[in-house]
Amino acid sequence: MTEFIQVMTTLESKEDAQRLARTLVERKVAACVQIVGPLTSIYQWQGKVEEAGEYLCIAKSRQDLFDELRQIIAANHPYEVPEILALPISAGSDSYLAWLNQELIMKTPEKS
Repeated sequence: MTEFIQVMTTLESKEDAQRLARTLVERKVAACVQIVGPLTSIYQWQGKVEEAGEYLCIAKSRQDLFDELRQIIAANHPYEVPEILALPISAGSDSYLAWLNQELIMKTPEKS
């Protein structure tokens, strides 16, 4: 069951996280986006160890929507190199996954 994915990204402010989450849900590339934070990230950037307060967005989606979701995140993200990671959902309740799928745009198969 790798059809469904969770996509994670971090943003500096709660307002940016809420704005991005709303955009993803309104465009139906994510059925739900959870915002977690504030949290502390420690990372390497341009040769230095940095520390920053951030908010983590976890978007529930489908694998076939990842490219569009990634493009929307990149276009609406203030970071030079935004974190955009997708993890497969290996299992879930039938009712939740049915709801998730129902809330996402349906891609039609491309004709050759």
